[in-house]
Amino acid sequence: MPIYQAPLRDYQFVLNELLDIYNQDNLAGFDEFDPELIDAVLQGVADFTTDIMLPLNGSGDVEGCKLIDGKVITPKGFIDAYQQYVDNGWATLTCDPEFGGQGLPEVVGIFATEMKTATNMAFAMYPGLTHGAYAAIHVHGNDRLKQKYLEKLVSGEWTGTMNLTESHAGTDLALLRTKAVPAGQDTFAITGEKIFISSGDHDLTDNIIHLVLARLPDAPKGVKGISLFAVPKVMVNEDGSLGELNSLCAASLEHKMGIHGNSTCVMNFDGAIGELVGAPHQGLRAMFTMMNQARLGVGIQGLGVSDIAYQNALAYAKDRIQGRALSGVKNANLAADPILVHGDVRRMLLSQKSFNEGARALMGQQALWLDEAERHNDPQQQKRAAQLAALFTPIVKGFVTDQGFKACVDAQQVFGGHGYIHEWGMEQFVRDIRISMIYEGTNGVQALDLVGRKVMADKGAALKLWSEEVKTFIQINQAKEAMKPFVAALMAAANDLEKATGLIATEAAQKPDTIGAASFAYMQLLGITALTWMWARVANKALAAIDSGAENVDFYQNKLKTAGFYIAYWTPQSRGLVKQIDSASQIICDFDSADF
Repeated sequence: MPIYQAPLRDYQFVLNELLDIYNQDNLAGFDEFDPELIDAVLQGVADFTTDIMLPLNGSGDVEGCKLIDGKVITPKGFIDAYQQYVDNGWATLTCDPEFGGQGLPEVVGIFATEMKTATNMAFAMYPGLTHGAYAAIHVHGNDRLKQKYLEKLVSGEWTGTMNLTESHAGTDLALLRTKAVPAGQDTFAITGEKIFISSGDHDLTDNIIHLVLARLPDAPKGVKGISLFAVPKVMVNEDGSLGELNSLCAASLEHKMGIHGNSTCVMNFDGAIGELVGAPHQGLRAMFTMMNQARLGVGIQGLGVSDIAYQNALAYAKDRIQGRALSGVKNANLAADPILVHGDVRRMLLSQKSFNEGARALMGQQALWLDEAERHNDPQQQKRAAQLAALFTPIVKGFVTDQGFKACVDAQQVFGGHGYIHEWGMEQFVRDIRISMIYEGTNGVQALDLVGRKVMADKGAALKLWSEEVKTFIQINQAKEAMKPFVAALMAAANDLEKATGLIATEAAQKPDTIGAASFAYMQLLGITALTWMWARVANKALAAIDSGAENVDFYQNKLKTAGFYIAYWTPQSRGLVKQIDSASQIICDFDSADF
């Protein structure tokens, strides 16, 4: 069985030193948290995920979910594990205390989610989607809906889903056909079929609250005619007790590449009774609250699975003996040296390590922006943080999952042939994490959203906000001798990003298709630049800690060495991406359909 060690020390560094969350006096509620409390919470999650969730990952993958007599049966051990999850209060961490939540900030919750997805991605999806349903109702639902559903969703007694996709529509929600007809007493009868519904049915809880996109009879065409409905699997009586089964069902289970422990369903709604979430024809706005929550969760899946894959690849590289180091024998007591001595194995491991730690820092920053957008006492700062979080949502979803998947493949490669064999667990990591590049908006859609909506549509307003932060950091730190390599790398990447932005803006004015052709490379470029920014900040904090005589100096020295590898190996890729944007994008646009 694969091993896992929760990166608790790294969480402490990111939260306490890099993001300084315990001195955020302008954020409501942050004064209630201290390092001892947060460390205890994260340690508790680490214990639960390592002891309970991880042992079920491989067995859940082999057994999978089953649809028997119209009911989905989850793998052995999932029911007991989920009950322990609920009993321990892990479902409530970042939810509103008014509905039974603990009110912890998102910047803490994101790392709890990383540990859950690292140890058992399929299991973690059940409560993960529930949190998205909670968020949509919490922000857009009326008081009746909140009182009816939120307490049970927060506690984990009930779970939630999101039902968007239809077989003929895919990402193009303007084409969806599911209908909603008034059924009296502020309810609606929902009829239609949805596909690819994660956690669509299961035996973990007594009720599932489906959030379903559908059209009212008077709906205008296109996405402006979509409404969102809360549709329970089991009807809820006025006193909160459960009533009759609603007229919906899981028609089948998808046979898929990975995440076998999660039930991915085709859902049929046959006049199922639901209630509006938000205003009529405003469902897309409400659903995006849920989707943006889900996209952050998917991004952390890319990091979590990448990290457990790295940990196992590193352990294998230290243990597996094969060949001798080119510089001479390193361990004369063994018949061969551990494969960690070989340069290409080191390259793959360091690529994974530097990506994982940089992405973890970026995820923390993204979560803190989300906290600022909700909790800051200055409305202008709230707006600024919301703009930055919106800009980076495609990065944490698209770039992090792209590179997280590649990191898992590298980890599998370290194992050689054993990485292709089930018993080592590496091939499951590759299969499971592959979906993260597809669902909640494919990464191509994320890239198009980044360039078309987040950069070009507002003339780069959010990008300018972030660029100002980067420039300020450079100005403050460029005179520090030890920081010069990191500042120089950040300046080079930032200049490449600025050049690429200008190239796309110029070409798109004449050829709008350039945006789509260049978007994927641009997303990678912004992602690499963002991690260069994070690593420069990490290096600055590590140098300060060393200079102050901090304990555990090895931790900070390791951070500096890893930062040095990142700017030597990853950051130079920005130059090639600019060239790709400049030239390949035009060739892509110039191809006719017949040329393919």
